[in-house]
Amino acid sequence: MAKIRNLFTPFSLKNLELKNRVVMPPMCQYSATDGVPNDWHFVHYTSRAIGGVGLIIVEMTNVAPNGRISPNCLGLWNDTQKDAFKKIVDSVHAHGAKIAVQIAHAGRKAQDEPNAVAPSAIHYGELDYAGQNLITPRELTTQEVKDLVQDFQAAVKRAVDAGFDAIELHAAHGYLIHQFYSPKSNHRTDEYGQDKALFGVEIIQAAKKVMPADMPLIVRISAQEYGKDGFDSDYGVEIAKRFADAGADMFDVSGGGDGVLVKGNHPEFYAGYQVDLARKVKLATNKPVIAVGMLDNVAVADHILGVGDADLVAVGRGLLRDPYWVLNAQYQQNGADCQEMQFVPRQYQRGFM
Repeated sequence: MAKIRNLFTPFSLKNLELKNRVVMPPMCQYSATDGVPNDWHFVHYTSRAIGGVGLIIVEMTNVAPNGRISPNCLGLWNDTQKDAFKKIVDSVHAHGAKIAVQIAHAGRKAQDEPNAVAPSAIHYGELDYAGQNLITPRELTTQEVKDLVQDFQAAVKRAVDAGFDAIELHAAHGYLIHQFYSPKSNHRTDEYGQDKALFGVEIIQAAKKVMPADMPLIVRISAQEYGKDGFDSDYGVEIAKRFADAGADMFDVSGGGDGVLVKGNHPEFYAGYQVDLARKVKLATNKPVIAVGMLDNVAVADHILGVGDADLVAVGRGLLRDPYWVLNAQYQQNGADCQEMQFVPRQYQRGFM
């Protein structure tokens, strides 16, 4: 096996100091009641901290009840939720990892919500994957849009109070912020239609006002759409530049989420298939980026870092399968040399000797 040279090196951004370049990306667990994290979430995130992950990003956590993908998604619209998150944050810190939370609103993708809202009254698609009719959301009034900016700000403030190390705003995958900057889902005629990036820009600015100056703000974007009439990566980069100017410190770069995939408008699915988007955003904004997209092969992940295409790599399904993905990757590299196994907890060292 080729020597791993970059994956296990430290990384810092503002006051965020990571022991390695491995990120656990947000992955919904659909296991909450009334938006409150519980024992499942506690064990789920703590186990990845024990497993050596550098940065854990908690799954999509919503700013309002009607912003959830499902009734079992997390929220940060009240202090009961905030207090439950603090227990998880403290546990992750106790086991040597850093933790962020992804703040979001599902918009028209809140298909279990009778009061689903969106920039325009345009449904996500005629049918879902099970062949069921999808709801058509209600168009937000201009004042409701402004109120939602404040809802995002309030959720970010609660996350700061809960002790998170960084904040990620979910502006990708067809959720509300993405819906605003996507020309095919935003047909408004007010200021938020005339300037499709404005909603995201205002949320970033509002978030920064309640965050410590040395806390990083990460923004997850879809740098290209993969559905019918979707925008290309040149447009996605322009959105990233607007968000960078507004105060984004790092980008978590993905693509798609705008509807059914259209042949010829999306890449083939292979290891690292979205890394080119991360590289393009990194070069255009001069901001550090997280790369995503089937990166659970250690050598592939290390190569992406080594050639400078990204600063951090997100390992999603690999960490769902194996909470100790980092430890096992180190073991494959170093065998029984515990001197090089710097992330292995004392209690587990016998398993790597």
